[in-house]
Amino acid sequence: METAGWDTSVLLKNIAAQFREELSELYLAERKLASPDKRLSAPLTDKRLSYADKSRLRMTRLTRNLETCADLMDEKPLERENDDIVRLISTICEESADLAEYLGLDLTFLCGEEAHVCAIHTEYIRQLAYHLLSNAMRRTPSGGRVRMSLRFQRSAGRILLSVEDNGCGMSETDARLCFERHATSKISKAEDLFNIRTMGFRGEALASIAAIAQVELKTRRRDDEVGTKIVNEGSVVKEQSLVPMQPGTTFTVKNLFFNVPARRNFLKSPQAEMRHIVEEFTRVTLMNPEIGFTLSSDGKEVYHLYPGNLKQRIMGLFGNNYEEKLLPVRQESDRVRIDGYIVKAEFAKKTRGEQYFFVNKRFIKHAYLHHAIENAFLEMIPKDSFPGYFLNIEVDPADIDINIHPTKTEVNFLDVKLVYAILHAAVRKAIGQHNLSPMIDFDESAELNNDFVAAMGMSSPLSLPNVPIDPNFNPFRKENGPRESHWEGGYQPQRNAPSGDWRILYGERTDLPDEPPRQEEESQPNSRYLQVNQSFVVTTVKSGLLVIDQHLAHSRVLFEKFLKEMENHSGVSQQELFPQALSLNANDASLLKEMLPELENLGFVLEQANPTTFMVNGTPADAAGCDAVALLEKILDNYKINRTDLQLDRKLSLAKTMAAQLSLKAQTRLSETEMQNLVDQLFACNVAEVAPNGKKTYIIIGVEEMVEKLRV
Repeated sequence: METAGWDTSVLLKNIAAQFREELSELYLAERKLASPDKRLSAPLTDKRLSYADKSRLRMTRLTRNLETCADLMDEKPLERENDDIVRLISTICEESADLAEYLGLDLTFLCGEEAHVCAIHTEYIRQLAYHLLSNAMRRTPSGGRVRMSLRFQRSAGRILLSVEDNGCGMSETDARLCFERHATSKISKAEDLFNIRTMGFRGEALASIAAIAQVELKTRRRDDEVGTKIVNEGSVVKEQSLVPMQPGTTFTVKNLFFNVPARRNFLKSPQAEMRHIVEEFTRVTLMNPEIGFTLSSDGKEVYHLYPGNLKQRIMGLFGNNYEEKLLPVRQESDRVRIDGYIVKAEFAKKTRGEQYFFVNKRFIKHAYLHHAIENAFLEMIPKDSFPGYFLNIEVDPADIDINIHPTKTEVNFLDVKLVYAILHAAVRKAIGQHNLSPMIDFDESAELNNDFVAAMGMSSPLSLPNVPIDPNFNPFRKENGPRESHWEGGYQPQRNAPSGDWRILYGERTDLPDEPPRQEEESQPNSRYLQVNQSFVVTTVKSGLLVIDQHLAHSRVLFEKFLKEMENHSGVSQQELFPQALSLNANDASLLKEMLPELENLGFVLEQANPTTFMVNGTPADAAGCDAVALLEKILDNYKINRTDLQLDRKLSLAKTMAAQLSLKAQTRLSETEMQNLVDQLFACNVAEVAPNGKKTYIIIGVEEMVEKLRV
């Protein structure tokens, strides 16, 4: 059409205008046929004309589409306005409810927020929503469901990440040069490689970030009147100018991987990326308690930490209840200095997380040193619990090698056994100084004795009871006299003891049985099911004997039950009489918040009291009598393991953990009815042969196998 001299955008606008005229004529004709009052009094006529109304509305939307196409072809900038997108989409769903009812469809709008105002092009969003709904309703058979869900993705640093400080700032030359490779290196000569105390030393961090993101730098020294602004996109400086600002430096990273789409697709969910940010924030702030920090996400302040000491910083990050949980650790020698805190044994958790090792204020992971801490808490915490610690190890930089891993979280010590021994001794010393190690005190306190005597109003102090003994009694001494003379000296029979029949001791009762009653058999003789060792259920089948592991079978039943409840949102909750507090670290709290929808579907009722504390107000009905806090900690721990090792999603990991924790344990006696119900529920499962952990739930011992083994 353009080659023929036609302007396509003008043509589309003319067609749209003609459509509008015809639609207006149809509307007037419809009003002449039946006015609104007449349609109210004639339901059949109203129903027939409603079909025409729906067609006219669809034609109106098509007309709007033509006008939109014309605007796009003109390449005009989109005119945006602040509007509530939640209200907009909700209104569209309400307008389409009549059409959905006519088609026999269940239309529902789902949104987690009541309102969300943002800059949008209202008409374009409206048309997009109408297109999505019409396509869904056209291809959904009658009786089906159509769900329109509106979710708001949090960026978690992928769209915008800003770091601001009020430090010394940089000069204009340094600001321009800092994005170059190795320009910010902390080493100036080869000998500096053996004396590294900083987090980084190669000078590649800013250069790497600037290569895959849009970075804006604003910096000003205190002596300068104005600051410097640098805009770098893909390692290319796009802008350099002077800006008024407060002393300090601000880095703003926008649109991460904007020039590398393949890398952007491998980013995790916003919740997962936010956990990584919080974890790195925690590591940096722990070793710099003298500096105040603030962390904000999506306009909400997550942390506001004031300058202080290490204990105050731990309380600011993990909660004020940590004041009573911490024990100071101080140990200094010629080559190693250890400083920090450990968590008391009674507060050990079932999740890994509050375990922080630092070497020269650099966060590290070291399994060998972790074993030193566990060995120091030996027999003081349960096997499935983990000790918490926040320890910094100061050593000579020449005694460690940090060039092991690009993340610098792994180090090699020149004498790791020495560090192990000092660390173990320091932790044991801290435990012993606060009398936390189990011991028996054989010393008698005179003050305690006197206080007790005074309180009880006694005239004389307490004394140990006097037990008469015969020092000459020796059961191994041989003499010519009768044997009875030896023990009679050590044991004096009771005088005036009753004589005669032993039944006199029980009064007038003479109806006592001659033999004690036998214990109840595990199963009735004529029972279809037999419980062996209170762990296995045995019954007969056509081919032989069916042996079922009650723990594995019950875990399979619960596993499929929990999956169904999460899918159907049908979990039953048991209200807690006294709500329990669940305190977590920042990462685990974020992870639990991410799992809240699935947990609520199972029957958990959780309320977030603060960023790191949740109140457990209700538990699933199947978990009645179980420790809800310990169960949730186990769920978090297993989810982290399953996510990294087995790559399981949230629902599978949650159902697997719940089933393992709440299933029948070995050495649990079952009645005839309970065994029958277990067998029926097992074979009603989709996969009855295998437990969630991959083990067989049952085996069948065939007749031929029994004959072969018995008649060999």
